[in-house]
Amino acid sequence: MKPYNILISGGGTGGHIYPAIAIANEIKLRYPDANFLFVGAKDRMEMEKVPQAGYDIKGLWISGVQRKLTIENLSFPFKLISSLWKSRRIIKKFKPDVAIGTGGFASGPALIMANRKGIPTLIQEQNSFPGITNKLLSKKSKKICVAYDNLERFFPSDKIVKTGNPVRQDLLSIHSKKEEGKQFFKLDKTKKTILVLGGSLGARKINELVESNLDFFKNQEVEVIWQCGKLYFDEYKKYSELEYVQVHQFVNRMDLAYASADIIISRAGASSVSELCIVGKPVIFIPSPNVAEDHQTKNAKSIADKHGAILLKESELETFSIVFETLLKDKGKQEHLSENIKELALPDATTDIVNEIEKLLKK
Repeated sequence: MKPYNILISGGGTGGHIYPAIAIANEIKLRYPDANFLFVGAKDRMEMEKVPQAGYDIKGLWISGVQRKLTIENLSFPFKLISSLWKSRRIIKKFKPDVAIGTGGFASGPALIMANRKGIPTLIQEQNSFPGITNKLLSKKSKKICVAYDNLERFFPSDKIVKTGNPVRQDLLSIHSKKEEGKQFFKLDKTKKTILVLGGSLGARKINELVESNLDFFKNQEVEVIWQCGKLYFDEYKKYSELEYVQVHQFVNRMDLAYASADIIISRAGASSVSELCIVGKPVIFIPSPNVAEDHQTKNAKSIADKHGAILLKESELETFSIVFETLLKDKGKQEHLSENIKELALPDATTDIVNEIEKLLKK
């Protein structure tokens, strides 16, 4: 039997890239001789992260539609036509047995062309409110793997499988790594640790919030691991001089960062939310209001409504110090949030998604 050819497309942010890589790794475990090809957007982070994970990637000239009239929007039809043509050529040459989309601009053209060629496609929707690309692709896709309930409003119900979002496998064992985490980050074992996450590129509002509360954190006698993101590192790295603050552009040992944290402040991108359910620590979500369909607020609300996290909107940040101090001093509240968020975890997501992909391959 010839080895399977697996086409995977997704990117733009870590939230689309890491699930794609997790899915590829799981398929590779089951089919070591399978061939993989990723399709991404030319100037986005997948062009760096996918090869680092050991996979080939082809880049399309594609970007999203801006909400206001811009030069970018005028070039969109040309980018789309160019990407459809290139996807067609890639598919003709690679001959995939299945095509998988994890969201982001590039997955649109790649999966449209796969569908036209009669190749079975599966999409993985990370959010509680799908983006436009996946809504369009769902009509022709064979299976739609989702992480939230009530997505029948957007997708054909007979194709939906609730699997959860793929997460890094090293997060499943963080509960035994607290000691190692404290040593790795050189933390004071007598103090509480706050982990601040603004997504892979960073979040201006969260960074400004941390900067304006540095004295407050000092008075609370906590230590701060602050992942400020690629775009903001040069601006904030000076604060690493403070003995109770560490500023990171990107945290490579996320498992140890989660393990050593007592409270986490985070954006509410789909991957982050899924990881934090597994991590099971008290979380304050500060969703970005600047994303399509305001899906981060919806993601965070779905957890907060089940008393698994605190939701603090950007418009309410003046109350941050009260919210934070109340949580820090209330051990019972911390335990309550931890227990509830853990109940929402779907740790077998990657396995369950690849089971669905396997069914398509066997057909």
